[in-house]
Amino acid sequence: MSQIPPIPETTLALHLSRRRGQPIATATRERLAQAMLDWFTAGWSASGTAAADRYRRVAQDCHPGPGPAPVFGGASMHSNGAAFANAGIAHIREIDDAHRAAMLHPGVVSITPALALAAAGGLTRRLAADAVIAGYEASLRIGEALGAGHAAGFHATATAGAIGAAAAAGVALGLEGERLHHALGIAATQAAGLWQMADDGAHESKSLHPAFAVRNGLAAAYAARAGLPGALRYVTGARGLYRLLSGDGPLEALDGGLDAPERLNTVTIKAWPCCAQLFTPLDAIRDLLDAHGTTPGEIEAVDIEIYTHALKIAGVDWPARPAETCFSLRYVAARLLLAGKLGIEDMEAPDLGAADLLAMAGRITVRTSDAFQREFPQLRPSRVTLTLKNGRKLDTLRKLRRGDPEDPYTWTALQARMRAFAPAMDDAAARAIAAWCEGFADAGRDGEVCAPPPALFGGPAR
Repeated sequence: MSQIPPIPETTLALHLSRRRGQPIATATRERLAQAMLDWFTAGWSASGTAAADRYRRVAQDCHPGPGPAPVFGGASMHSNGAAFANAGIAHIREIDDAHRAAMLHPGVVSITPALALAAAGGLTRRLAADAVIAGYEASLRIGEALGAGHAAGFHATATAGAIGAAAAAGVALGLEGERLHHALGIAATQAAGLWQMADDGAHESKSLHPAFAVRNGLAAAYAARAGLPGALRYVTGARGLYRLLSGDGPLEALDGGLDAPERLNTVTIKAWPCCAQLFTPLDAIRDLLDAHGTTPGEIEAVDIEIYTHALKIAGVDWPARPAETCFSLRYVAARLLLAGKLGIEDMEAPDLGAADLLAMAGRITVRTSDAFQREFPQLRPSRVTLTLKNGRKLDTLRKLRRGDPEDPYTWTALQARMRAFAPAMDDAAARAIAAWCEGFADAGRDGEVCAPPPALFGGPAR
């Protein structure tokens, strides 16, 4: 790395390189196992949908022919095709992990390329772990640096996520130092993900963002391995991401606090099957229902106050089709208030014209708060006020989400969540997936070959 000047991107590449082979703290190992379980949950949850068929078809068209890498709900493919398909499928349900400060989905861009390459052979569990941790570290540090201004216009899973995918793939392929830096720089030049797709109602294509991010990250790692150079100041340069893609976050996130625990430990595992921007109002409603036992018939009006950015991403007033349900605050709030729960079936097969649903939705007022926005993205404030027909008012404020690092899941609760979000999964598959993922928490298994069997993906055996 002596040929590259001491810039933040250099420091980040060195940090990622030096981490490989260093001891992994027990807490980080356990968090890695949880991240793996979350990824399998997300993939299984959507694997039987029509959308998953489309992503498998696109992957096969782009990367034709069979291969060794398992695909959720389908036949194995070449590693590149499997990575594309699995990244798309694992994001369909909007239940893959998230991050407050970076405002992206890190697991889908970090785990997907690492396991696709592992299926081709040559990776130990430890090398796969190093690759995944590097993907989280790079994507989250860069996402934090780019900030809320960037995330308002660009899907950071597609921008910072592409660089995270390159980090994961690069470490899995054995790239270090200068070569790894070039891989990240090549990926950065392909960063995309315009939110215009949401403005134009193309929500069914949102999963292309992580799919393309993983595709570009893998290609960047292959290119760097072949000796091709990449942008060095890909974030901080005059024509880098920060300046041209509306960056306004803390640039010290790129190379500061390198002694802190890995960024993997700061991720949110999602409690609700919808966009994470809507979680605090749902948590607040759940808190009110639990505390007061309020029934739908008692509710006269519902006032939801939320930070402004939430509706820039999840701004569907009322869904016209299932793909829009997870981006509609009025819909998810109305369903939760009516049923006391919000499940996959509410998102996949909604009865959008149901009289009771429309009546409840009509009582809901949604408004934004500049004061709440000032606390974003480190916090996600939302206040919910229920006005009852007897005149009583119930209200609560939530700033953190269930599943945030401050309110984490237990391993047992994560397994229950997996079954709830992936009802098609049988007991044998659930046990096998949990056992395989839990192996990443055991340092004694680091030397084992990392070859996830097709059965873990619900696909046909090879």
